[in-house]
Amino acid sequence: MKDRSEIRREWVEAVVRTPDKEVQQDDRKYQMWGFVAEAGKYLRVITLEDRETVDNAFFDRSYARKQATP
Repeated sequence: MKDRSEIRREWVEAVVRTPDKEVQQDDRKYQMWGFVAEAGKYLRVITLEDRETVDNAFFDRSYARKQATP
């Protein structure tokens, strides 16, 4: 995540600890979303199957819209 300096480690850790939503991918990795109030955005964190090792993290601009769609 060196290329995403705007994302704080504590935000990533908070999403992994208590995600708003969690989905397992076909490759056994997990996608986790959590709202970061300080940033005013949803953060998506991808972990390996152990749910601890972070593979990727980024602000998901479309998450709120996806949730609003029936």
